[in-house]
This record gives sequence, structure tokens and C-alpha cells, in this order.
Amino acid sequence: MRIAGAVVGLTLLATLTGCGDDPATDTAAPSPERPSISTLSPLPIPDMGPPEGELVADLRQASRDSALGRFQVWIGNGLAHEIVPTRISYVDPRFQAPIPGERLRPNPSDSERGYPLALPSHPACGETGRGRVVVAFDGRQVTIPVEDEADIVARYVASRCLELDVRKVAHLSFADEVAADREGKGSVGTLVLVARPTGRPGPPLTIDSVGGTPVLTAQGLRPAWRPDVTVSGDGPVRRIELPVRPARCDGHAFLESGSATAFLVQLQLGDRSGELIVRMSDAGARNAIRFARDSCGLG
Repeated sequence: MRIAGAVVGLTLLATLTGCGDDPATDTAAPSPERPSISTLSPLPIPDMGPPEGELVADLRQASRDSALGRFQVWIGNGLAHEIVPTRISYVDPRFQAPIPGERLRPNPSDSERGYPLALPSHPACGETGRGRVVVAFDGRQVTIPVEDEADIVARYVASRCLELDVRKVAHLSFADEVAADREGKGSVGTLVLVARPTGRPGPPLTIDSVGGTPVLTAQGLRPAWRPDVTVSGDGPVRRIELPVRPARCDGHAFLESGSATAFLVQLQLGDRSGELIVRMSDAGARNAIRFARDSCGLG
């Protein structure tokens, strides 16, 4: 996807003034060694708008989109007139059904608009291919190939399919309780990652590491916990204790703590490896943040 560009002119004005004993006497024309004004010529940038006469599309996903369980298809309109989509569908063999675009709105000529797409909870695991978007407008329907330079779909499908397979062996969650060795500043807490087997035999599940967050990190010098625990689908429940301390104690850490209790777990399932995000429940998150503030001495 190409983004509309412009010709940018940059003019830099820099006045250098001498420092004499009497400012009134320092009025001579600037010498070549001390120029008072320098000017840079305008630097043209090639036009990077949508191709003339074409509709193009690409996928993007901001952090907010990821948190909301969605991605976006951006459509660039290189036609000579505005289009008003009445229906948008993202079609991909890696998903079991087309995904309808949301927030349909006009797309002016020589511009681009993003339309949200909800990530399906059950992708077509094992399928490959590329996506395309079907757009209906002006009483007609066009199909546009979609670029995905960041591999948004491939990464999501791999992660989600691994998560679904992991759930066949064990369910991973955090306990709501966050115990502390003492009250007040400098205390050390304990997070508990619970692996609850399904009772069905399957490939072994090994939890290699658990990453910290902007607010919570491993006690000691390591930035992550490395439990190296193996769970069997027909084995006992495993409660993995993770000694924890605050990662930061400034106020900004808690004001920007949207991902404070979402932990990246790296694991192996049989001969496959990958990583999953495991989030604490609302009650657990409140307890974890309360511990961190108390350990920081913030009450």
C-alpha cells in the first residue's frame, strides 16, 4: 500500500550574532566564516498515493486493534471519484468464513480508509494461502488482492492454532491470589501460573519461560521466569510459583499499565514451539497491581 505523499520544502534559518562589548558596534555584515542565514533547497518527494485508476488494499494492526481482537484492511482509492462501500468482506483460506468489514464509510478519491475486521476464534488450522477483499459499491462488486507485509494473518493463525492445541492438553491461567513475603516497600510477591490438564493423553507440554510486563518482573536479575516445567494431559495439576517484584516504581508505570498483567509464555508442545499470551483475571490483576504499588511504597 502506498501512502499519499507531498512535495516537502525545508527552509532552515539560523542567525548567528557576535558577542562584542558594545552590541551597537557589532553591525558589520557577516563574514563568510560566520554566515547569518543558510537556505536548503526544497527536496521533492515522489508521489506515493494509490495507483491512478486502481483500488489497492493491505492489512494493518495497531496495538489497540490487537487488544480488541481485530485487524484492519486499508483500501486505497486511486479512482477519479469517491467510493461508498456498502459491503466489505475479507476472504482467506486460513479462515473458515469471510470476515465482514466494519465501520463502512466513504473513501474519497486519492485517499485511503481502514475498515476493522474481527479475528475469528477458530481459524482453519493447517490451511495456507493469501487473502483478498471483496468490496461492493456503486451497484458493483470488485475483488482486490491484499498485501500483508507484516504477516498479521499468518502470525495470528499460528499463535491461535497453537493455543487451541495447548488447550487439548492443559488450560493455563493465573491464580487470583498474589501473596507477599511481607507488607510494605521492598516486599516480594508470588504469582502462580496454574496448568490444569484436561485428563486426555497427548503430546507433552513444556513451559520454558514466562516474560515480565512493564509493571511486574521476575525477582532477581533475570528479566523473565524460566520454570522449565513439563505438563502431561493426563497428569496432575501443576502450580508454578513465580517470585515477582515491581518492574518500575514511578507513577507512569501504573498510569500506563494496560498490559501490566498479560504475560508472554514461551512453550513447547511435542515438537512444536511457540508463545502465548496468558492474561490474569480482573480480580487477579487488581491484586497484582495492589501488590506492586505496596512494594513500591505507593500504598
